[in-house]
Amino acid sequence: MIEIQVNGLVKSFEVGHNVLDGLTFQIDQGERVGLLGKNGAGKSTLFKILTGELDYDEGSVTIGQGRRMGLISQIPVYPAGYTVEDVLRTAFSRLQTLAEEMESLAERMAAGDSDPAVLRRYGKLSEKFEAFGGYDTDVAVNKIANGLSISQEMRSQLFDSLSGGEKTRVNLGRLILEDTDILLLDEPTNHLDLHATEWLEEYIRGFKGTVVVISHDRYFLDRIVTRVIEVLDGKAEFYSGNYSFYAVEKERRYQERMKQYQKEQAKIQQLEKAAEQLRLWAFQGMDKTYRRAISMEKRIERMRTTSKPTKAKKMDARFSTAEFHGDEVLALRNIAKSYGDKHLFDGITLKIEGGERIALIGDNGTGKSTLIKMIMGELYPDDGRIRTGPQVKAAYLPQIIHFDHPDWNLVENMMAAKKGLSAQSARNRLAAYDFAGEDVFKPVSVLSGGEQSRLRLCMLMDDEINFLILDEPTNHLDIASREWIEEAVEAYDGTLLFVSHDRYFINRFATRIWELADGTITDYPMGFAQYRQVKAQEEANKEEIPKPVKEKAVTERPRPANRAQQAARRQLTICERDIAKTEERMAALDADMEAAACDYEKLNELMKEKEAAQAELDALYEKWEALSLEAGE
Repeated sequence: MIEIQVNGLVKSFEVGHNVLDGLTFQIDQGERVGLLGKNGAGKSTLFKILTGELDYDEGSVTIGQGRRMGLISQIPVYPAGYTVEDVLRTAFSRLQTLAEEMESLAERMAAGDSDPAVLRRYGKLSEKFEAFGGYDTDVAVNKIANGLSISQEMRSQLFDSLSGGEKTRVNLGRLILEDTDILLLDEPTNHLDLHATEWLEEYIRGFKGTVVVISHDRYFLDRIVTRVIEVLDGKAEFYSGNYSFYAVEKERRYQERMKQYQKEQAKIQQLEKAAEQLRLWAFQGMDKTYRRAISMEKRIERMRTTSKPTKAKKMDARFSTAEFHGDEVLALRNIAKSYGDKHLFDGITLKIEGGERIALIGDNGTGKSTLIKMIMGELYPDDGRIRTGPQVKAAYLPQIIHFDHPDWNLVENMMAAKKGLSAQSARNRLAAYDFAGEDVFKPVSVLSGGEQSRLRLCMLMDDEINFLILDEPTNHLDIASREWIEEAVEAYDGTLLFVSHDRYFINRFATRIWELADGTITDYPMGFAQYRQVKAQEEANKEEIPKPVKEKAVTERPRPANRAQQAARRQLTICERDIAKTEERMAALDADMEAAACDYEKLNELMKEKEAAQAELDALYEKWEALSLEAGE
């Protein structure tokens, strides 16, 4: 059954430039579709057209009859005084109408009205109310609120007092509670932490309706979509798979088109040379060859049908790294911070050494950005001490970008940040970050969040640094910009500390995980994939019910281990299991390297994997030694 049918859709906001230019596609019931395209390609415009918020110039849009559609993009305006709980319960407006009519009929029957039609109507309404889950609304609200980290305290707050990210989360919860047939999600994970993102993924995978999602979160797209529609130059291109399939297939299609184009160009050059020779012979008196030359030139024109395939220009810029001589980059000692009655963390003692790449993760509101600001000296701890090494040169990309002169244009801001920089040099540097033409004369205040992040990075990358601190660096960036910053971070060989909910970014760069939860940081000296395995094992251990064992008489009762030793022994068991798995992986890599001895590229990849695995193993052995001491073994 067709859910959404779009034919020849055209939409423009300025004369001569169509954002959508003959867009045609079809989405069937139950599909999970990812809508991709660079920023400004018209994806959000298409969503607004589908919901009727925007009109279109040409074409047709058909939605399945009786299908209910919900969109998360802009946040609706609710009446003044509405709490978060009130907003969530607006999802049950249909049920509220049924409940009011049922109450009215119940009052009539209680007053003595014995009309059979009233009784039948009440029975039908009761069946419908139960079928729509009218008696389970409290359970549904609690389930959604818990999944999206909407606390009981937050549910009592005024909706207007929330931040933009919190409003998005609440509105997403309301949309899910509405039980729509078609979900349109525009960047749903932008303001969600890891816990809420993973919960949303599980919800969508179990959702029986149709899902169309705009997202730059590649991990999210890989887990939920089964088809990709790319909006390119106002038209649609189709890929039957998730994001990883799309990325590989897009490159394959580009190479195929390039080969076809080069083949045609070679044939055209050959024919042009022949036509030129025929014209020369005609000029020398061989009249018959003139007609053949004209015929050949017409054939050449008919062949000029394939335009040269193009790729988006890649931004090419790198962080300038300053040398670092020393061991300690940063030391935190007994750090504590509170805001009034809200206690963020206490007693945090950690150390960062040169060359480490640390991901600071945790739920929203746990204090990650606060800790980063204290490290940068923008905030002060209530207790404890923060010390950086004497040769440390830090650079910081905050989550919310501020400029000293928001009314100045990009060139002026670059020149103000870099003393002695000429206007032409500033423009050249901006061009490397995809700011070109008249864009460089825009006030920075009108830039999007992603553009402001790019501009701030442009200012940072010329500084000689050896300690890079990033707070949600991929927020608001499209996929091309995310890939660019990842390449820049890959090439950077200094120390890295970053806050992120982008699992793709964390998995690629983190060699150590700091998990901030319950007022403390737990240090995991491992990559993200291994961290996830450890967390899964910890959850499994919590759920295990210990079996009763018979007491055994012993001549000498061993002294019971204290709680710290017991915890260390549990961690020791996990660590030993991880060591065994890593050693098995290294043995498998050795076998693969022997098999790929003649394949240089494959062998190079395998060697890098083995080096990473060896680093993990070394870290695990160090952890094992420390845990052995703690466990008293």
